Amino acid sequence: MKSIVGRKMGMTQVFAEDGTMYPVTVVEVLPNVVTQVKTDETDGYEAVQVGYEDKKENRCNKAELGIFKKAGVTPKYELIELHGDEMKYNVGDEIKCDIFKAGDIIDVTGTSKGKGFAGAIKRYGYVIGPKGHGSGYHRKPGSMATNGRYNRGIMKGKKMAGHHGNTTATILNLLVVAVDPTNNAILVKGAIPGPKKSIVTLRTAVKAQKGTKQTVKPLVNYTPAVSEVVADETK
Repeated sequence: MKSIVGRKMGMTQVFAEDGTMYPVTVVEVLPNVVTQVKTDETDGYEAVQVGYEDKKENRCNKAELGIFKKAGVTPKYELIELHGDEMKYNVGDEIKCDIFKAGDIIDVTGTSKGKGFAGAIKRYGYVIGPKGHGSGYHRKPGSMATNGRYNRGIMKGKKMAGHHGNTTATILNLLVVAVDPTNNAILVKGAIPGPKKSIVTLRTAVKAQKGTKQTVKPLVNYTPAVSEVVADETK
C-alpha cells in the first residue's frame, strides 16, 4: 500500500479524446519530505513521518526547529504519518505524486466541512414528521423511550442534535484520472472530503474489488505544439 499527502484545490472537468467527460478534484501534491522513520524496534509500529509545504523558520517554535534540524530538512507546515508496506524510505527522501498513475483506485481521507449545530433531521437524515392533519411534530428528534431498559436517563448512542461535520472522513475506491508530475497534481474522479485548500491523504484502496480494473481514456491535450506557436509568431 502507498500513501501521500496533498492539498485539495477544487473541482473541474476534463475530457477524453472521444468526448467522455470526467468530473475531477484537483489535488496539489508537493514533494513529501521524510522527516522520521518509525520502526517496530523503536516505536512499536512501522510508519514514515513526512513534512508537507515549506515554512519560514521564524514561524516555527524551538521544538519544531529541533525536529527539522535533526532530519536535515527545511521547516514544513504539516507533519503527517503515512503507513503502508511499500513505504520504504529514508530520512530526507522525497515522495512525489508519480507513485500513483492513471487508472489506480485510491482512498482519500480528509476533514469534512463543518456545518455548525444541526438538528437530527439534517445530521442523520431522519424522516420528517407529518406536515398536515394538524400535526405539530415536524423536525424533532423522535421518541426518547427505552422500553424499561434504562429508566433513569437516555441510553448512550441516541442520535440527537449536535455539531455536524468537521470530522475525519474517508471516501473509498476513487479513480485516478491523471497524474501531472510537472505541476505536482493528481486528478481524482469525483468529490473528496473537506473545503478548498484543506490537507488530504491519498492511499492505495484497501477495499478495492479484486479482478476489476478501471481504465481511463486518453485525455485531450490542450498544450499547443512548439512548431505551431513559432508559425503563429512569424505571421
